[in-house]
Amino acid sequence: MRELNYIEVNKKSWNKKTEAHLNSDFYKNDDFMVTQNSLNQIELDLIREKIGDLSGKSILHLQCHFGQDTISLSKMGGEVTGVDFSDKSINAAKELAKEMGSGAKFINCNIYDLPEHLDGKFDVVFTSYGTIGWLEDLRKWAEIVSTFLKDGGKFIFVEFHPVVWMFDDDFKEIAYRYSGGEPIVETNIGSYADSSEVEYEHISFNHGLEGVLNNLIGQGLTIESFKEYDYSPYNCFRNTVEVGVGQYRIEHFGDRIPLVYSVVAGK
Repeated sequence: MRELNYIEVNKKSWNKKTEAHLNSDFYKNDDFMVTQNSLNQIELDLIREKIGDLSGKSILHLQCHFGQDTISLSKMGGEVTGVDFSDKSINAAKELAKEMGSGAKFINCNIYDLPEHLDGKFDVVFTSYGTIGWLEDLRKWAEIVSTFLKDGGKFIFVEFHPVVWMFDDDFKEIAYRYSGGEPIVETNIGSYADSSEVEYEHISFNHGLEGVLNNLIGQGLTIESFKEYDYSPYNCFRNTVEVGVGQYRIEHFGDRIPLVYSVVAGK
């Protein structure tokens, strides 16, 4: 079996996805340029409850893809820096920010290498939806969060629930471990935002809640809020049904499993 560098494999995959995602109905980029907001009610509520006004706040957005959420945070008054390992995503993010008159800044690197590219600390570190599954080492991830978070700062994290990643694509059978195990090497046709026949090879990792919370705690962060949600704000899975505005569930599960969780941690 060939040896795979998961960062390089996934970077190649996300570089291929970027153009398709920019033009997809999923991201609705033309609408975003009008509304200037891509954030969901879950994260907007967390920001309102735990931070309040973002005006003048320095914000670090980890794994930002092509920058919609980064720009949204900047339009709310934040001084925002987005980071992503996909050079095509970052180039697109810079162009989008320029076109929208956003002062958001962007850095192209994998987040483990961020200390080599960025100095300083931030009032807020933010990351959301489909991020840590591409990372092997959560201790190093939590260390990056802690390194760049000011004393008194807040870490805002929203992610798909690890229960979701146990199932096969149709949510019919348990196919994967809840946490740990060997890296999951797959080749998929299309993506959650791209229905084309393009093949994407990627390597992912399942991380349970214990690993997320304990690694943050181990880096000196205090868990201030933990919530689970029985819906997804994105219609990005198979066999879904819309149960409210911007709320989707797996139809045959109803409200019986969590699909998303959030963590707010302070330093």
